[in-house]
Amino acid sequence: MQPELETVHLLRAVAVELGLHSARFAQANGMHPTDVRALIALMDARRAGEELTAGRLGAALGLNSAGTTALVDRLERTGQVRRVRGSTDRRKVVVEVTDDAVDLGRTFFGPLIERSVELLRGYDAHQRAAIRDFLDGVRQAAAEGAHTPPTGTSQREA
Repeated sequence: MQPELETVHLLRAVAVELGLHSARFAQANGMHPTDVRALIALMDARRAGEELTAGRLGAALGLNSAGTTALVDRLERTGQVRRVRGSTDRRKVVVEVTDDAVDLGRTFFGPLIERSVELLRGYDAHQRAAIRDFLDGVRQAAAEGAHTPPTGTSQREA
């Protein structure tokens, strides 16, 4: 097998394991997998200092308006998110993750994050930059694929 394909297959295995880890979190906390994806999007927005309206959250998750409303209502009922007025535009209603949700995620995902950081510390700055560039490139390719209609099966090994 080509070394590049070996790396791609390993990345796919990592994606599967991360998906299973996320599913265990969802199941342990009575959530749907989409709830977890929403919480991750909201935590990422919080970390970046951005505000997400329900519409932007739904678009990020590929949900329609009704699905997004149901999602936000469900997460609000469980205390994972709240609707608040936007800080820059008070006419907007934004969805924000609660501190309780952040703590819940940190408790479950913290050990995996810590282990990942520990592994990265074994690489020098140049190697970490290469890893980051590779992962960002794969992320971008996957995001572009979300907007491309499916075609027939590929001739390349999957």
